[in-house]
Amino acid sequence: MTKDLNDHEPGVLRVFQSKDQIKAYYNKIARAYDLLAENSEQPMRAKGLASLSARPGERVLEIGFGTGHCLVELARAVGAEGKAYGIDISDSMMSLSRDLLKKADLDQRVKLICRDAEHMPYPDDSLDGIFTSFTLELFDTPAIPAVLVECRRVLRPGGRLVVVALSKEGKQGLMLKAYEWTHKHFPNLMDCRPIYVQRSIAAAGFDVAATEIAHMWVPVEIVHAIKPE
Repeated sequence: MTKDLNDHEPGVLRVFQSKDQIKAYYNKIARAYDLLAENSEQPMRAKGLASLSARPGERVLEIGFGTGHCLVELARAVGAEGKAYGIDISDSMMSLSRDLLKKADLDQRVKLICRDAEHMPYPDDSLDGIFTSFTLELFDTPAIPAVLVECRRVLRPGGRLVVVALSKEGKQGLMLKAYEWTHKHFPNLMDCRPIYVQRSIAAAGFDVAATEIAHMWVPVEIVHAIKPE
């Protein structure tokens, strides 16, 4: 059962840009994204992928696949008998990911779509695992529960969800305050903000199996959750 899905988390800032603005922003920075963020984000993504532990023959999805590096790892993990799926709002990111997957000779194992994750085209109970990193915090506060409910719908019972996201948990220092101030006053430069990851996932009806608080310049939650049987 879900609970309190429409509650706005206290202290969590809203998202001030529309989805069209966010899409345009990521289309614009797609080719520079790895230079801007990959070095700091990659160790966190690696922790998340290790937690998901995709296995041969599985069907797994990445929400917000960006430039495609994690999709490469997921496609390798599921093997020739499995399938990886990716959904992202940016068609420029999708183009870069397709090129990367072709270069790695993995494009036949992956199916990409350019779409908003609040309404996903995958059947009920059809996926073994979902991975998403630095994406859930891009959704406005009321939309986060909708995305998580969609994740629960498309996962099979016992399926795994791993979320890596900027967090309101952990050490709350000056850097976090500066980050939130920039998001509030210059949302076109800082389009995401820290959220409460574990509590949002639990409220959407998942069983939380593990949570790790890691740190970049701000805290990051890495949450492994399971859809109840």
